Amino acid sequence: MDENIEVSVVLPCLNEEDSIGICIGKIKEVFLRDKVIGEIIVVDNGSKDRSKEIAASLGAKVFFEPEPGYGAAYLKGISEAKGKYIIIGDSDNTYDFYNTSIFLEKLRQGYDLVMGSRFKGKIHRGAMPWANRYIGNPILSGICRLFFRTSLSDIHCGMRAFTSSSCRRMQLKTLGMEFATEMVVAAIQNNLKICEIPVDYHLRQGESKLKPLADAWRHMRFMLLYCPLWLYFIPGVTGLVLGLSCALVLLKGPFLFLGRYWDVHVMAFSSVISILSYQVINLGVYAHIFAVTQGFLRHDKFMIFFGRYFSLEKGIVLGGVFFALGIGVSAFIFIDWFFKSFGELYRIRESIFAMTLLIIGLQTVFSSFFISLLLLKKTGK
Repeated sequence: MDENIEVSVVLPCLNEEDSIGICIGKIKEVFLRDKVIGEIIVVDNGSKDRSKEIAASLGAKVFFEPEPGYGAAYLKGISEAKGKYIIIGDSDNTYDFYNTSIFLEKLRQGYDLVMGSRFKGKIHRGAMPWANRYIGNPILSGICRLFFRTSLSDIHCGMRAFTSSSCRRMQLKTLGMEFATEMVVAAIQNNLKICEIPVDYHLRQGESKLKPLADAWRHMRFMLLYCPLWLYFIPGVTGLVLGLSCALVLLKGPFLFLGRYWDVHVMAFSSVISILSYQVINLGVYAHIFAVTQGFLRHDKFMIFFGRYFSLEKGIVLGGVFFALGIGVSAFIFIDWFFKSFGELYRIRESIFAMTLLIIGLQTVFSSFFISLLLLKKTGK
């Protein structure tokens, strides 16, 4: 890192000849006014216009990133940045780079990540499509707050700032629009000091690169992959508890509910729900352990709890208990059939319950072996 450069401003660029010069001009004014030693990095992501020539003529450092994508351009620019502090923002003039000094001030105060918030600032007429403003962004930001326990109001704001040291800790990887979400999630997982400041959002100059549905799905997909609790465990545990509870109630016989009797068909459905839900829980355990061991997720309370109480032997015993109960119920059915001289038999409820216990028991045993394999640590020779 060049000790003489305090701030690096990184601008991704794809056909922004109408606005790139305006953005660079504002940043240079701030540097001059506040006596900041800084650099401006423009990452060309395949422009067909004069964007890179304009940027170079104004003194910006221009780099080329052949891999298409919002995240790819930023990763290239950040890797070339020499400053202690890094400020990023879109080069379409939607964000006012006169605010650079405000972001810089927060970083100097000790914050690791400074997020802009368009919803706390002013969104100018026509700057953000109605669906993005009132549906897409609020829903995705709300899901992020729920999944990752943050109070940030605008996780997709394109103007933000962070220290180079905190960037190394975040270990950002994604190449598309989900880069914005990844940064927030990584900052939260690494316990970085985060603050949010209001920013105005202006009508962009040039053609928008956003693909609303595809980009929204990329953000949603990323959050689900990085939050096994909501993807696997909450639906899995809910389904297992409801399925087994319903099966146990129906094991005694039909019961009256909502003005009608619920019988063996509902019990069969409950058994299927229980088995599928238990499978989802197991997949969640596999995914979480793999993500932690590969460095995608940090070592959290789940891993501490699991490491403390899980062992292959305990898993085999627990699975064996469920399997033995299933065998016991099956034996009861067979004995009843035997004493009826192998004649007509109506033990459908007990058969469904026994099948459920047998499958869950076997799943537990073999899952324990697989989990133990995932937890094995490589040792040097």
